[in-house]
Amino acid sequence: MISGWSVLSPYGIGAGPFTQGLAERRPVVPRLNRDVWHAPPGDALLVPGFDVVTVLGSRGTRTMDRLTGLTVATLGTLVDPDGTARRLDEPERVGLVLGTGSGSVQSTMDFTRDALTGAKPFYVDPALFPNTVMNRAAGQSAIWYGLKGPNATLAGGPLTGLQALRYATRLRERGYSRTVLCGAVEEFSEQRAWLAWHTRSEARRATPLAEACAMFLLEDAEAAREAGRTPYADILAVRFGAGPRGPRAALERCVRGALEAAGTTPGDVAFAAPSGRVAPPPGACPMGFGNPASGTDEADTVETDVLGTVLDGTDAELIGVRDLIGDASAASAGVQLAAVLAAAAHRPRPGATALITSVDDDGLVACLVLRLR
Repeated sequence: MISGWSVLSPYGIGAGPFTQGLAERRPVVPRLNRDVWHAPPGDALLVPGFDVVTVLGSRGTRTMDRLTGLTVATLGTLVDPDGTARRLDEPERVGLVLGTGSGSVQSTMDFTRDALTGAKPFYVDPALFPNTVMNRAAGQSAIWYGLKGPNATLAGGPLTGLQALRYATRLRERGYSRTVLCGAVEEFSEQRAWLAWHTRSEARRATPLAEACAMFLLEDAEAAREAGRTPYADILAVRFGAGPRGPRAALERCVRGALEAAGTTPGDVAFAAPSGRVAPPPGACPMGFGNPASGTDEADTVETDVLGTVLDGTDAELIGVRDLIGDASAASAGVQLAAVLAAAAHRPRPGATALITSVDDDGLVACLVLRLR
């Protein structure tokens, strides 16, 4: 079950600003300091005031890149919220699973450029090489907080957060870890912005890029009770699928299969959080069901279409995140899960279920089913 969570987002640092922003349905105004970031046209949504050294201190952060800093800082707000350097019990049995796009694109491309433009290919700063490895953030986070259990990094686009969650549940089910910290992270960088600019359609460019990191604490009820932590939700099912000829049918099969595997029905669903834009046009259904979303890409509309079909006739509340904080890419699914937990805190529905769905550009689909506490 999930007994703790935190998030760094364009709303601010920690779960508090995120929960408040979602409760107010307050869109973050995108801003980008052009004196600092030489990115393509358009603004972006960054974690306000985030600087690695300012947030984490100067010790051990000289060569730490932004992606790693976001991860370490988010974990700090989760496992060390009062700054007392508290460690989780039995560190040998505490695992860490992190989802990412492909590590830090900025670090990888900067290091490669230095190797190509320097007087010699090997005239590079060796201290920066660890930032080019995909599991740098997870490894550094484990060192920072003294975690000695299994450590894994996954990369899977927008679905990454749900992949990490499934991997984490397997670690626990097979007895490799009693407690697992898992989540997903995405940084904003000039290189990521330019890659997105050249690969996204005009419609997709209308959604500004964002950065975020969402982390969750998974453990059993006994461990949570011993530590005095409050359970938020139980993970009932995580399902994945593929629709090479179009994601709609694949996603509907995935959602219905996940509900069946969880032993629940559409009528039990209280919240549903898709990854695409969900704001309905003026005069449309307030929940957005059955109406085109405010984007033109199929991935943006298929989720509300499928959820409208599966949840037709229910009182499920549709929770949109991307319209408020932008496109968090690899961190999207993690942010969606955090949004569901934040909504459940404001509008408790104990015993009800929640759905989180995701679709990527290659037709891969995913669905998570939770039971809220």
